[in-house]
Amino acid sequence: MKRVLLFLATNLAVIVVLSIVLNIVFSFLGIDHSSISGLLVFAAIFGFGGSFISLALSKWMAKRSTGAVVITQPRNATEQWLLRTVERQAKKAGIGMPEVAVYDSPEMNAFATGMNRNDALVAVSTGLLRNMKQDEVEAVLAHEVSHIANGDMVTLTLIQGVVNTFVIFFARLIAGAIRNNNQQLGTFAYFGIVIVLEIVFGFLASIIVMWFSRQREYRADAGAARLEGPDKMVAALERLKHNHESRLEGSLMAFGIAGKKPKSELLLTHPPLEKRIEALRNRREF
Repeated sequence: MKRVLLFLATNLAVIVVLSIVLNIVFSFLGIDHSSISGLLVFAAIFGFGGSFISLALSKWMAKRSTGAVVITQPRNATEQWLLRTVERQAKKAGIGMPEVAVYDSPEMNAFATGMNRNDALVAVSTGLLRNMKQDEVEAVLAHEVSHIANGDMVTLTLIQGVVNTFVIFFARLIAGAIRNNNQQLGTFAYFGIVIVLEIVFGFLASIIVMWFSRQREYRADAGAARLEGPDKMVAALERLKHNHESRLEGSLMAFGIAGKKPKSELLLTHPPLEKRIEALRNRREF
């Protein structure tokens, strides 16, 4: 919690400092700085607001989008084992017991989500349960529990809120400057420029978010190695080399054990499996 609060305070401080600097610069240039402050507040409200609303709804949306069924009363030995394993790992990681769910999918995958580390959700696919050994499934569950223990869902939301804020702010700032220098530019043209700039800045911002997402995967792998041992985690990652491409979308894809495979690593939510395995093999002391 302290790390999250510190991270939030730091980014709010960045926004405040930027606002002050911009006010000074625009005052020097004779530009109405009150409109700049208002724009920054507007951008922050919408930038952070959308991210936190998505986080608050993440568990509900995850269940709806994947058809995940939460295990309340275990129906078989596998479900009993899943609950016992997650409960053991959660206690060891120092978090509250997450909801445990299973969703129907041929891919070997699992994900964690939720805005509270003591009230999260861990879900595994039927494909993972069918195609992985028990030790490997334990490692995957430990990976997802580590995401929760590390507060990754909240931290990624904060980072997304910051980049959203700056995308909205600078897109409208530049579009406004273009309109001020061209009085014939109409409202529709202005919003067209805003949309184009938001697409461009949003793409550049996504590179930053994806970089953080990859670092977060290394930390979750290391957390799983501490909970279940590095050999189990390496075996699980080796097994994932034979996986179907992930069918998870949005934030669920970012928190799945396996991601999609775009052409550029800059846009990967997950590092390549070979790099994750190498990182674990180079860190035998956990």
